[in-house]
Amino acid sequence: MFRTHTCGELRLSDVNKTTTLAGWVQTVRKFGSITFVDLRDRYGITQLLFSESLNEKLEANPLGREYVLQVTGKVNERSNKNTNIPTGEIEILVSDFSILNKSITPPFTIQDDTDGGDDLRMKYRFLDLRRNAVKRNLELRYAVGRSTRNYLHENNFMDIETPFLIKSTPEGARDFVVPSRMNPGQFYALPQSPQTFKQLLMVSGYDRYYQIVKCFRDEDLRADRQPEFTQIDCEMSFVEQEDILNMFESLIKRIFKDVKNIDYTENVERMTWEDAMWQYGNDKPDIRFDMKLCNLKFPGHTFPSKPVISALIDGADFKVFDEAETVIAIAASGCSEYTRKQIDELTEWVKRPQIGMKGLAYIKYNNDGTLKSSIDKFYPEEKLKAIAEAVNAKPGDLIFILAGAEERTRKATSELRLHLGQFLGLRKADEFKLLWVLDFPLFEYAEDDNRWVARHHPFTSPKPSDIEIMINNNPVIDNPAEYLKHPYANIKANAYDMVLNGNEIGGGSIRIFQKELQQKMFAALGMDEAEQQHKFGFLLGAFEYGAPPHGGLAFGFDRLCAILGGSESIRDFIAFPKNNSGRDVMIDAPSTIDDKQFDELQIKLDLKQ
Repeated sequence: MFRTHTCGELRLSDVNKTTTLAGWVQTVRKFGSITFVDLRDRYGITQLLFSESLNEKLEANPLGREYVLQVTGKVNERSNKNTNIPTGEIEILVSDFSILNKSITPPFTIQDDTDGGDDLRMKYRFLDLRRNAVKRNLELRYAVGRSTRNYLHENNFMDIETPFLIKSTPEGARDFVVPSRMNPGQFYALPQSPQTFKQLLMVSGYDRYYQIVKCFRDEDLRADRQPEFTQIDCEMSFVEQEDILNMFESLIKRIFKDVKNIDYTENVERMTWEDAMWQYGNDKPDIRFDMKLCNLKFPGHTFPSKPVISALIDGADFKVFDEAETVIAIAASGCSEYTRKQIDELTEWVKRPQIGMKGLAYIKYNNDGTLKSSIDKFYPEEKLKAIAEAVNAKPGDLIFILAGAEERTRKATSELRLHLGQFLGLRKADEFKLLWVLDFPLFEYAEDDNRWVARHHPFTSPKPSDIEIMINNNPVIDNPAEYLKHPYANIKANAYDMVLNGNEIGGGSIRIFQKELQQKMFAALGMDEAEQQHKFGFLLGAFEYGAPPHGGLAFGFDRLCAILGGSESIRDFIAFPKNNSGRDVMIDAPSTIDDKQFDELQIKLDLKQ
């Protein structure tokens, strides 16, 4: 056999055993007539001692980094123990060795503190995967998958595969399409999710389905996005929203326990979409720290149920606030002693194109209770104090105020809050906080097309109380300027997102399961009857054969792994990821194909200049 033990297995209790190991040479260290080698495999590192008797053989067959080596020898207690590794108390007194394969010099060092940059490591990803840092990420990914499968199996879920070659029904992101040789001029699409298939499985009576499945979306990339990604995809029949939330809260808590040994015993907080936007400026708030938004001015139609407190800033003849659609403040705890330079740096930060603001006002709430502000020319101290009280500031805090267009200002304030939270050490990587966000709008208004689009997807059901509103009203928007007055603008989705540390890790909904309501939904999105039949006739037909009430949820598997591993990028937890241009630089894909393949597909390539 090639090996009797792995390189991470042997301990002091194995002293005097004869063993055979195989692995890769990590380092070679010569001390006179003695040579030490660190041998590495997936399981760890073991030190090898080549005594003087092997010198002649070593000189004839010198070892180099990343050589594949097989050794036989006796386990010996080390005189200079290394307590940093599990095998650090022993070494192997080598009696014989064989070089199974040689290696040219690697383009970067195969160790945690490697000298290889991202591009180089992605080109030689097969070498990068040998590093312990990457190996630990893949081990965590495997542990998350194993924990998920065990939990779902215990709760009667069935792992059922769905096809990768499906029909193109673009509604959200662009599809990846695949030409069919046997059906010239026709194309498959790769699934953006198994959405319609899992609903069909519910119609088929498989009441608890799951997959850990690849999904594909042709969209611009970033740190937490890849053209192919993995979901924990689940669906259940005869359930209401509460059943879904309870089932998958328990799944995430189980993963925390199995993978991180964390007992997440507290109740998962719940928040409406409107409250999330109002208090945090986005629909995936990081609730590990407070620093909530104080809405000093906003359009009444944006949050009609929220109180307007613009009296705090009205009547000061300050054009920046007077002419702004929205004015929002936040209080940074303990930052009143920020220097002018620090405040100027934050001002430049919010002026960056990614944030898009013109400036930043501030109020220092000094420890002695006095207030100093960049706008004290317009607001007396009593007004500044009233603003400070409204934003729940206390002595020692620094209040920042942004003003401008509603959507941009709310987003900018949210980004500033996260930026300050990171700088102040409030977003701890080893602290985990879960949140459910509920009651999303069912529709969004597409101004360019003057029509409704689905906020989640077209299979999401309205809240039960809003179904009649949807059925009894025409979706057509007669006056685009007053779209917010249309009944559809206030319909809530029976949908839910799970948020972890300010990242959406999962989302789902109770689905539409009656043909008539699904047709009404498609019509609201601008599909006539012919288009509905062309794209989704199979689903509408299935609903005529006794479809049960059902709902589900999909977790972003890659993103969940990255958060649990303390990383900003999901690429670190994918064995062979793409770069930010969607390329696999290791295998050089995508690439051209030859003329014969085009001929077989009956496709002529005409690249537009």
